[in-house]
Amino acid sequence: MYVSNDHHQALSSTPLHSVSVAGVVVRGDGRVLTIKRADNGTWEPPGGVLELAEAPEDGVRREIYEETGIAVRVGRLTGVYKNTSRGIVALVFRCHAEGGHERLSEESAAVEWLTPDEVTSRMTEVYAVRVTDALLNGAPRVRVHDGRTLAGR
Repeated sequence: MYVSNDHHQALSSTPLHSVSVAGVVVRGDGRVLTIKRADNGTWEPPGGVLELAEAPEDGVRREIYEETGIAVRVGRLTGVYKNTSRGIVALVFRCHAEGGHERLSEESAAVEWLTPDEVTSRMTEVYAVRVTDALLNGAPRVRVHDGRTLAGR
């Protein structure tokens, strides 16, 4: 097969991204389901890499259950977050618990229901904003960060 130089150049410069999903599971008392990651000790909403043949909502359900033991109903998309340093696009959904019991996994060293204030004090800015955005009403937020700091603030 012949590939022109223009076509080859376009293919080689095509950016590659990874897509992740996360769920902000909100309990009736306003507390939010969080994990302390086993690999780096950071507090985050549960989530992970979306598999190739998986719908985003299915990935959210799977990741939350695998990391926390909580079964959820996936609600609305609340934000899209791009990590420019790692090429990761994260889709975050607001979710509601439907069953299960909190448990640890290979990926979670702790599973806790935190208040919004505890979220902002324990999580780094780029993860805390995902929770605070999910607690707001209205259109999904679209934000860019470099892994540490939000852009355009």
